[in-house]
Amino acid sequence: MAGASLRRAVALRAWNAACSAVRRASASNSRRGPVTSADPAQPFVVGVIDSGIHPDHPHIGPVAAGAGFDGEGNLNDDTVDRLGHGTAVAAAIQDFAPAVHVCPLRVFDRSLDASVEALVAAIDWAAAHGLPLVNLSLGTNDRSRAGVLADAVGRAHQAGVVIVAAGSNRGVDWLPGTLDLDGVVRVELDWAYPRGSHRVTGPPEASVFHTCGYPRPIPGVDPERNLKGLSFAVANVTGIAARAMLGKGLRAPAAVVSELRQRVR
Repeated sequence: MAGASLRRAVALRAWNAACSAVRRASASNSRRGPVTSADPAQPFVVGVIDSGIHPDHPHIGPVAAGAGFDGEGNLNDDTVDRLGHGTAVAAAIQDFAPAVHVCPLRVFDRSLDASVEALVAAIDWAAAHGLPLVNLSLGTNDRSRAGVLADAVGRAHQAGVVIVAAGSNRGVDWLPGTLDLDGVVRVELDWAYPRGSHRVTGPPEASVFHTCGYPRPIPGVDPERNLKGLSFAVANVTGIAARAMLGKGLRAPAAVVSELRQRVR
């Protein structure tokens, strides 16, 4: 926990150092808003709850209109990525599913700390706007906040949102990913599985998907010198899920999990 504005809530941590700061504001008129329809003619929108998205980055494709949330969970229109983490996560997702529109739901501002209030507000926004899929490359290990997070995820599940979230890492159980909630796809690290491949443990109703934590490659940059970690394992599985959902018209969480299990390699 850091800063007076976070004193009522536990800090949410991302697992990677941010890349160089991105400070250019995006033009809102270049975005398309989220859609609630499953009509294949409409864009498929993936919510990225993170530090925002830099829409002019060369690895970023279509960007939908999103929102920002302060430490109290109040809504604002600032989705500028000042850290680069959210942009890298979105790029990893669109690397697998270039046609999807990524939707920035910014909870991190100038550090990779945020409040549970902001996370809950972002999840509720995604549910209210009919996003079919949300990436959570973050979490908290404060079990006292399990109830409020479970309630938010429950509301999202009722609205038809599939959430891909981090599970356990280095002995820490991250929430909400480890709460065994309906509608949540749990992801953990396994460096033996390159990007685009994964393994699964557990039964269908409690599946855990494992893959590496490398982001989209940068030509000429050694992967070991690039960002890496659980954040990008989550994003990689989100990208695979988005491609499957878009290609096959899947929406139900159980159907998404079943498809991911069939794609194990």
